[in-house]
Amino acid sequence: MAGKTPSKTPGETSEAAAPEAAPTTGKPYAPGAEPKITAPGATQISVSRGLSAWLRSNGTSLAFTSYQTGQLFLVGNHPNGTISFNQQNFTRAMGLCWQPGRLYLGSLFQLWRLENILKPGEIGNGAFDAVLVPRNAQSVGDVDIHEVGVDADGRMIFVNTRYSCLCTVDMTHSFKPIWKPPFISKLAAEDRCHLNGLAMSQGWPKYVTAVSRSDVLSGWRERRHEGGVLIEVETDRIVTDQLSMPHSPRLAGEQVYVLDSGRGQIVRVDPQTGPKTGARTDIAFCPGFLRGMSIHNGHAIVTVSKPRDGTFGRLSLDGELKSRGAEAWCGVLIVNLASGDVVEWIKLEGHITELFDVTVMPGVVCPMSVGPDTVEIRNTITFDADLLSAERRAA
Repeated sequence: MAGKTPSKTPGETSEAAAPEAAPTTGKPYAPGAEPKITAPGATQISVSRGLSAWLRSNGTSLAFTSYQTGQLFLVGNHPNGTISFNQQNFTRAMGLCWQPGRLYLGSLFQLWRLENILKPGEIGNGAFDAVLVPRNAQSVGDVDIHEVGVDADGRMIFVNTRYSCLCTVDMTHSFKPIWKPPFISKLAAEDRCHLNGLAMSQGWPKYVTAVSRSDVLSGWRERRHEGGVLIEVETDRIVTDQLSMPHSPRLAGEQVYVLDSGRGQIVRVDPQTGPKTGARTDIAFCPGFLRGMSIHNGHAIVTVSKPRDGTFGRLSLDGELKSRGAEAWCGVLIVNLASGDVVEWIKLEGHITELFDVTVMPGVVCPMSVGPDTVEIRNTITFDADLLSAERRAA
């Protein structure tokens, strides 16, 4: 890599993070030794004792988002033995998609592409084996971007929740619609069914989730407790309509997993048991509202959030928490899909109460990113000097 990376580590902390972080928040500290943040709006982050070992043994790091505070978090193993949390501000940070060396992120009105500027074997700032820098922001407008993916042709695919459709980007217009649910009669800025989740398979959209089959303005809001659907995109087939506020369908081999968020359950759905009645098997109860899931080495990594108004209202999740004597969490849970046990966790307490998406980043040990509105991005200038040498040799 020619050029330079920031002389400081933007947005890094170890176990504490403020929602409005300065571009640079210092160096990591040993667990329990970090300076206490007492300012209003602070968030304390704690992790399970075995998280570092789990990340190491599974050869991955993590990324997750909070749309509430507009932040991207990158989680990895720092060389000093602590868990590294790197955070940057992206307004209303939502869906994530990791491709080797590249991270896609949906935000308030843009789709971001962040690139790892390091060559294999290079280390940034003495600690990071991936330095992700924003290289493109495609403006699509405030269409309530939810989950994102990349198809076999390298196109960004995203859930356009406001217009109830799947889209890709367009060079001229805000977006190019490529699919809508069969029960949606027209594309209108009405968030009719709250289309939200996307599962990709072999480079193409396979399944989506929606809160209901309503075809009127915000009709899904009256049907949050039942009637949530998993839809097969290619055939328009409703695999099941027995879900409550479903999110984040995912495939692992032949298995289809979905977050049955209104019930607080990670579930497995059998797509072959007949139209609209796909058999549902509960895998694990999670104490909070589930959004975002990534599956890696037999584990589901999910985010959970607290309720916005102190209660989950008419959802069965509320009663389930009370029956278990539990309070809702905000954080990331790592669940063994075979046993249903939560094996590791990240917990956020304080100002941040709602998260959205999470993804694994296999092969990356300790990632960091550079924020779009930081001093560092102005001075993070790189280029491939080898290209000029090759052109000279060719001449």
